[in-house]
Amino acid sequence: MLRLHLTPYGPVDWSWSDGVYATAEGASSIRPFAHPMVEDLAVTDGQRTLIVVRERIAGRAPVAGGVRMLDPAEFDTARSAAAAWPADFVMVETAPRMPVRVSAGACGTVPLYLAEDGTALHGSWDMADLQPYARVLSTREAARLLAFRPRYGSETLFEGIRRLTERATAHYGGGLYISYPEPALHRRPRALADGADVLGAFRDAIDTALDLRPLDQDTTAWHLTGGFDSGVIATRAAQRWPNQLTTAALLIGGPGREQQIRRRAQMRTRLPFSAHDTLVDALTEPPLHPGCARLQGEPISPYEEPLHHPFRLLTQALRAQGARVVVTGIGGDEMVAVSREEYPETDPPIDQVGQDLPWLGSAVTDALAYADDAVAPPAVVNSMTLLSMETMAPVLLRAGIWPVHPFAHPGMVQLGEQLPYDWRELKQLQRRQLASLGLNEDVTHPVERESFAEVVQHTLTSYGPGLLADMLTSGSMLFDMGLVDPDRLADACTHLEDHALYDETRDAKLIEVIHLHLATTAFLC
Repeated sequence: MLRLHLTPYGPVDWSWSDGVYATAEGASSIRPFAHPMVEDLAVTDGQRTLIVVRERIAGRAPVAGGVRMLDPAEFDTARSAAAAWPADFVMVETAPRMPVRVSAGACGTVPLYLAEDGTALHGSWDMADLQPYARVLSTREAARLLAFRPRYGSETLFEGIRRLTERATAHYGGGLYISYPEPALHRRPRALADGADVLGAFRDAIDTALDLRPLDQDTTAWHLTGGFDSGVIATRAAQRWPNQLTTAALLIGGPGREQQIRRRAQMRTRLPFSAHDTLVDALTEPPLHPGCARLQGEPISPYEEPLHHPFRLLTQALRAQGARVVVTGIGGDEMVAVSREEYPETDPPIDQVGQDLPWLGSAVTDALAYADDAVAPPAVVNSMTLLSMETMAPVLLRAGIWPVHPFAHPGMVQLGEQLPYDWRELKQLQRRQLASLGLNEDVTHPVERESFAEVVQHTLTSYGPGLLADMLTSGSMLFDMGLVDPDRLADACTHLEDHALYDETRDAKLIEVIHLHLATTAFLC
């Protein structure tokens, strides 16, 4: 959402020019992301200065750039109003002889990474901008990622780079300190009232989420994967804006591929979508393809899209067609997730991780004992949704496209939390909504699994052995820190060469070893 360079204890002479806020001689600067869905504003009372970069909301004209003078009481009112903004925002506060403060909103649409160099605080939505400040690997965060136990918090893979989590505040006066907010309160499932119209409430919640932002259908693309989540969002939007919606998707592989094609075709035929549909075949352009940015040595964040190459191609194709916004189904899984009380499920014991993923080094199992330390408190939006949004945003923003995730709207989250179990189990909510549109069981109760598992398998069996062999030959910081055992990784590499021996449960996770090695090489070497 922005890039920033902030020097604490500095002057209050902020000015705005050519899309940048700056103080005298550039001691501090803030560059908002230039996009029709983003606006910025700045106010000062002569001492304190508040600069806000935020998503626009519908029904309000965009705010003109510049710094507005207010009296102290008006300034306090403006700050309170800015903190209550219903969409995503970042708020920067400065004052003479005071540390700077940077606060995030609750939505988490776009990440903000932070780093400091002893004299200034640096920040960006693109982790690559902070590559000079990456120091060494965080053993604990690397263990979480390698063992597929992600946690949402301020730690990143690189010590020296931090994540500003939702509702958190970064304080910088020569040293960076991030304070977490109070845990967000959540609702519990309730019994339905007699005659309750659950689908009507669901459609209203979708409409509310879509109407929050000023979407222009001429420049908006809608993910329509064929699955439940993007399907319910896009089909509802097609009802509201008939014959206007441009759709897009990545094609999967395996037995579910033909089913995906049929399901998408049925949705697009039964509902009034436009004729424009953009597809990228992820089997033809898989992740770790030689043209992948990760393999070109670009400093791609380890948190970016695992299917980076095909998703980047899809994004570039949409931008070439004039898209400036993409609407997704991210968060649909979490909206109707069953709770730990309803379905007790815990991570496997730590000592089992090494058995399941034999290439992991002893440093991983040692660090996993502390995997839940220093994580952010419960958020307004599910933490897995927040991490999923983080994977997508940088790829889109580099192409000048803004992401919108209706399932992450608080109204959608709250509705899902209160639904009885039988509406959430196996996504009954989404299935019944699609059935209400007259879509048949191929859409509402698909027989084949639709996932990118076969794409990952194709990637690893085609490119994996060579990439792992290069890693074993050239060395890796993952080896040096005891995070990956090179001998057992060599065994896994040999195993991959025999396609018939591929075990999805185990071998698919080798892609994360490759991703982290490439990220470590690009950021630290």
